[in-house]
Amino acid sequence: MNNILKRTLLPSLMAASLAGVTLVPAKPAAADDQVLRDVGIGAVTNVVTGAVRGNGSVLGNAVKGGATGAAVNGANGLRNTRNRSHRNAAQDVGVGAGASALTGVITGDKRDTLGNAVDGAAVGAAIHLLTNHK
Repeated sequence: MNNILKRTLLPSLMAASLAGVTLVPAKPAAADDQVLRDVGIGAVTNVVTGAVRGNGSVLGNAVKGGATGAAVNGANGLRNTRNRSHRNAAQDVGVGAGASALTGVITGDKRDTLGNAVDGAAVGAAIHLLTNHK
């Protein structure tokens, strides 16, 4: 009788516990919408500047721009919440230039570091202009 109970109860108990574990986190783990916004702005801006300069592929420029947007957001996220809405233009442009130059080196686009920095500065400026009022 003991084996019969184990064979019938244990699978249903396991199924119930797995269902409970997967249903408990009812709130989805969503990324911060400001980070996604800045990553999107960065990707689009860097694709446009890359196309204007005739440098790199669309996907490569989007990756560099997204990383730059995340870096600019991260630099502003380090500030306290009261000052986070008052972004500093020089900080956004500087962080954008540095992050894009570094991302270009990491992704293998070492031949145009200055151009990557210019693209990143444009990303930082675009993020500053589009999000400073919030």
